This record gives sequence, structure tokens and C-alpha cells, in this order.
Amino acid sequence: MGLGDPERENAVLLGIIEATASGPGVEPLAAAVARMITEATATDVCFVHVLDDTDTALTLAGATPPFDARVGTVHLPLGHGVSGWVAAHRTPAVITDDKTSDPRYLPIPELRGQDYTSMVSVPMLSEPYGLAGVLNVHTVDRREFGDRDVRLLLAIGRLLAAALHQARMHRRLRAREQAHERFAEQTVAAQETERRRLARDIHDGISQRLVTLSFHLDAAGTLLGHGDTGGARTELACAAGLVGTTLDEARAAIGALRPPVLDDLGLAGALAALAREVPELDVRLDLDERRLPDHVEVALYRIAQEALQNVQKHAGAHRVVVRLAADDGGVRLDITDDGGGFATHGGPPGGYGMASMRERAELIGGTLRVRARPGSGTTVVVTAPGDTEPIDEESARNTRLSD
Repeated sequence: MGLGDPERENAVLLGIIEATASGPGVEPLAAAVARMITEATATDVCFVHVLDDTDTALTLAGATPPFDARVGTVHLPLGHGVSGWVAAHRTPAVITDDKTSDPRYLPIPELRGQDYTSMVSVPMLSEPYGLAGVLNVHTVDRREFGDRDVRLLLAIGRLLAAALHQARMHRRLRAREQAHERFAEQTVAAQETERRRLARDIHDGISQRLVTLSFHLDAAGTLLGHGDTGGARTELACAAGLVGTTLDEARAAIGALRPPVLDDLGLAGALAALAREVPELDVRLDLDERRLPDHVEVALYRIAQEALQNVQKHAGAHRVVVRLAADDGGVRLDITDDGGGFATHGGPPGGYGMASMRERAELIGGTLRVRARPGSGTTVVVTAPGDTEPIDEESARNTRLSD
């Protein structure tokens, strides 16, 4: 394979180790390794396909020229093509010639597979993280790749996998930090906006009604002093109506800050109440009845509220399943619909509030994942840490499994 002796193999592996220690960037690392492999093995092109954050597809993260211009634009679902097959089976694939007759082969026009005769594709695996991606080398001329060649590429793949997993965790950590920073800024801005809104609502609504209420009560007192009980009753009736309206406005203002239903029924009961607010959807509930910390319940409630609104507005769904599971290790919320779905590598269409939902999940130390395929519905999964405590019988009656 172009390596004449063990010393050259060791030199290549040492170079890979040095490259993996150069920094946390996935694309620069993949590009450097691709160049190093083709130079050392006398192959013509190398592709580094990395498992994306959905764990369902490979994305081209590094390649030798001229294919480096395609980095980030080639996506391959697991199980599709030779690389997808290798990723799904965690097994190397060697094709010496006539690749079009191999049932695993899938032409990718951007990568010009027809220009190359022989190839080796190996999974990049590391313990304890598992699959990081797939490493491919190709030659224009026919090449007999032996076991030693495959073992060398597997060794390179193991080294690269560990570095890619570290880079992936670094990227996720940085993204989480940035999300926290954005969320903190947005929270401060939202708090100021909410304070102004509440001040305006209290001044224009509740305060004005209380002033009017005092006028009616004063008038009723004056009328009673003059013996006009009928007029006093009229004034008191108006006052009573204003009391009811003012109370409704006060409750609405409080509900905007924290849903009272959480205090009354707990998260499971609040989710059941939320489901009843969308009668046009067939909502099935499977809800754990334990209580969670207040901040966790509020975040999960708001995420579920946003998710159900998304289903109602965008999914074209008929049925939704909401599952809530909690134990001493944490909590998981699943919201699955049977709607139109979307392509995960492209992300959901804009305006779905996904960023807000993800930031709420991250703010409680959790994660939000979205699983979807066109025509096969969507599942939103939230996992978060959180100590739980037993629920009382009253809340249990409100959150029993619905059919």
C-alpha cells in the first residue's frame, strides 16, 4: 500500500498522533489526516466522513484536493453506499475493481467515484465512544489491498476517532456555552420587556379598574347614606363585576410568569391539562407522576407547550404521544407526532422555536434532540438531570394514563 516497512508505518501513525494533538477543530484535523494518508500510502484520494450530531448520517469533514471544496456538503445516511454500509456494520470494505457491480456501491456525483478503480473503507472506532465516522482511500489504478493495509487504516481510524470524539465534545460544549450566553442575554432583555408589559398592564388595566371600583363603592356608600338602597345595589353590582374582571386580569398576569397549573397539579397534571387545550389532536399520554424541582418542571412544561404548538401549526398531524419518565437519575420527555416530518440534516424549518426549546433544555443541564424523516413524523426528546420526589394522590388522579 505504499508503506515498505514497519518504520514507515510507525512514522505515519506518529504523524497522525501529532495531527490529532494540534487542536479541537474537526475539519482542519480531517483535512490534515487525509493529506497525510494519501502521501504515505501512495493512494490518490482520501475521504474522512464524520458521524453527525444526529448519529444517523455521515458528513464529509475532510478530503484531499480537489474534493476539499465539497467538505460539509456531502451527507450520507447510515446504511447507504459503501461508507454508510461500513458505518452501519462497523466492518471494513475492500473493493478491488468493478465497484458498480457491488450492491453496496452508491454513486455520489460530487465525489466522482467512477474515476477511481479500487478502494478501502474502514470504520473509525474508539473505546468507549464507539463510531466516529468512516475513512476511505481510493486509487485510479487497480490495487490489491491486503490485510496489512486494512489493519493500518483501522489503526489510523482508531487514533482519529478518539480525536474526533474529543473535538465533537469540545464543539458541543462551546455551543452550549454560547447558547447559555445568548440565553442569558435574551433572558435579561425578556425580563425587562416583561416588566414593562406588566407595569403597563397593571397601570392600564388593574389599577384603572381598582380606581373605578373605589368610585362605585364610594357612590354606593353615599346612596346608602341617603336611603337609596336600589341605587346602592346597582353600584355594588357594578363593583362586583369589576372585582371579577380585575381578578381575571391578575390571574393572567401571574400565569404569564409561572403557570399556576404546575403548583396545583404538578408537571404531569399540567401536561395533561395542556393536552386538553388541543382538542383537534388525538393526544395520548404516558406520564410519570413524580414531582421534579420547580425550575425543571417550568422548563419542561414550556418545551412541551412549544412542541405541541409546533405540531398544531406546522406538522399536519392527527395523533401525538407525550411521554414523561423520571427516576433518581433524571427525567425524559418525548413528544412524537405522526405528521409530515422533515430532513434532519437540514434541520427543521425556521420559526419553529427550536432554538428556544433547546436553550431551555440546556439551561437545566439537559439536552434536546429532534428525530424526523420526511413523511414519517417528528419526535422531540428532552433529557435532563433532576432529583424526584413522590407525588400525592390528588395529582396522580389528574395524570393517569390516557387512552
